[in-house]
Amino acid sequence: MDALLARLGLALAIGLLIGLERGWRERDAPDRSRTAGIRTYGISGLVGGIFAALAQALDAASVLVAGFFGFAAVFTLYKLREAAHDEDFSATGVIAGLGVFALGAMAVVGDYQAAAGAAAALAAVLASREVLHELLKRLTWVELRSALILSVMTAIILPLLPNRAVDPWDALNPRQIWFFTVLTAGISYFGYIAVRLLGTTRGLIVSALTGAVISSTAVTLALGRGATTDKDAYPLAGAASLAAAVSIARVGAIVAVVQPQVLLTMGPTACTAALGFCLCGLVLLIGYSKRDGVSQPIRSPFELGPLFLFASLFAVVAIVNAALASHIGTRGLLATSAISGAIDVDVAALSALRLVGTSATAETGADAVLSAIAINSLLRLVVAIASGPARFWMPLLVASGIALGLGSLTFALLPSF
Repeated sequence: MDALLARLGLALAIGLLIGLERGWRERDAPDRSRTAGIRTYGISGLVGGIFAALAQALDAASVLVAGFFGFAAVFTLYKLREAAHDEDFSATGVIAGLGVFALGAMAVVGDYQAAAGAAAALAAVLASREVLHELLKRLTWVELRSALILSVMTAIILPLLPNRAVDPWDALNPRQIWFFTVLTAGISYFGYIAVRLLGTTRGLIVSALTGAVISSTAVTLALGRGATTDKDAYPLAGAASLAAAVSIARVGAIVAVVQPQVLLTMGPTACTAALGFCLCGLVLLIGYSKRDGVSQPIRSPFELGPLFLFASLFAVVAIVNAALASHIGTRGLLATSAISGAIDVDVAALSALRLVGTSATAETGADAVLSAIAINSLLRLVVAIASGPARFWMPLLVASGIALGLGSLTFALLPSF
């Protein structure tokens, strides 16, 4: 009996929660001018719980079904009258009322925790009307397509892939490789959202930092091209240094998700190198005052071609890493990580991390990730030299030297701690 009373109380609370949002939205309406407010929604949840309790006590699911259809008919009838009076074509209120009844019933005879969570989610969605409508206005087809692709990658493709190795070296696990692809794509997409929200022309620092979440190499290339027509290239070099720091932070985020124990080993070295890039970037940006930003074409990271290329490259590097690690040990892993790091630092890091715990230790994985970061930093410097004048790449060369030097010093001193 006590348990039933508690569940009925939850059903009432669910209705009151939804009614609070609905009532607040219509708080300025005259009395008796609205079909449902906080009291009606609260009672609706309680009625749903009562019908569910009766159905359970009588062992007759038809009682709950009949109660639901009866409630739906009465509630919809009154909402239709209100809609005709207000010339309102929204069905949100009706759907919310039906949801309250169903969640109230679920709180009594189902998983009450799931019912409470679903009620909170429903209230959040109802309260986010303006935000969601504004988002739809700003959303482009490319962004919508990218979100849909990410959903398909995560909810449909990932569960269907076999979760076992299909090669002699136990390296090519389709589900694992696709999971890492989804992880990297998700991080890139969040960076894309940051660019859309903040804008690429609101400031040189903002554009460089947000662009580096997607590709620090692309940012360096854009800044180098901009420096060819600008006499004051030091702020651009400073922005490139900050982008390099963000690249290291992005790899650190991937490591933290995939293999947290590796982050404990490589963290101090990576943080020191990132700090070096940050300090040099800030020094170079001290004279920054006149610039609005750097225009750089940032597109959605979910073009199918690059996406499948990433997965294929990851699979090849994973197989090569595992094969070399099984034959020549640690040196093979470090070599392939350094080579693949010149192509894509995320691929190099993920390929090395997946071997941790099998054919590689956490220390070996950390060394492989650090070597990939170092090689990728050198690649960015090559891009800067090829795309920009000396007044752009020379400060970046100094910043890279300081950052890599500080990182190497920390790496050398780690055993003493």
